[in-house]
Amino acid sequence: MPTMRISDVYRRRRRVFSFEFFPPKTDEGFRSLFRTIEKLKIRGPDFVSVTWGAGGSTRRKTVELVIQIQRELGITAVAHLSCINSTPEQLAEALDELVAGGVENILALGGDHPPGYKPPPGAFSYANELSTFIGSRWNFDIGGACYPETHPLAPSPEADLENLVRKANTGMKVLITQLFFDNDCYFEFLERARAAGIEQPIVPGIMPIISATNFKRITAMCRSRVPPKLEAQLREVADDDAETMEVGVEWAMQQCGDLLSRGAPGIHFYTMNKSPATRRIFESLLNR
Repeated sequence: MPTMRISDVYRRRRRVFSFEFFPPKTDEGFRSLFRTIEKLKIRGPDFVSVTWGAGGSTRRKTVELVIQIQRELGITAVAHLSCINSTPEQLAEALDELVAGGVENILALGGDHPPGYKPPPGAFSYANELSTFIGSRWNFDIGGACYPETHPLAPSPEADLENLVRKANTGMKVLITQLFFDNDCYFEFLERARAAGIEQPIVPGIMPIISATNFKRITAMCRSRVPPKLEAQLREVADDDAETMEVGVEWAMQQCGDLLSRGAPGIHFYTMNKSPATRRIFESLLNR
């Protein structure tokens, strides 16, 4: 399977399926995750992405894992880079290593500020600054993030959209949304983004609910709107994690099917390194 630039992936393929993983903290976890991605290869993902870690804490492992995925598995891999706790010199070093490893795709992110965060000297504050820096010296396809329900720190949806336009205009090839549970949020946002002149593919990011704790945490973090029907289904299973996951997987299957049937360019799965749930959803979509 030849690796590709993400701009080519979205231009050539009608439905693009991608999966996001984070680097484990231990060597055994690293090997286990690599085996998981190796099994996923059989099902033909279009690309996988690897996160930068909270505050750049897994910078080295991100670079190593992305290069290993491409070299050994032949799957197109996208490396996340974040402004948080990263100096331009550290970012340049990582970018040079990625180039040497044959990686051609970057997801440039502002990143979430840890409590008490103090940026190192010269650090970038926003994703548009990071994207501009990457484009000034390296030939990567660059992607970015967007928020259908507005970034939590944005003063208004209008200001958030203005920031997104600024970011998209740095040469980004694709935008991937934060997770959401209500498809109307995505399509309403898509309409607003297109009206503002954003032409890049805007890819829905989907995270299946895998436990009651997981659901409470991610909705608190992202402030995602929960449709009444989903809320009622989750209330029925209470804190039963197995039943909660069944509800979550079924909801995500319906979500993804609806998104694709209404013209979404693909699905980006936030796996939380829990591949069984996302594999089930992926396989259900391949069979449609």
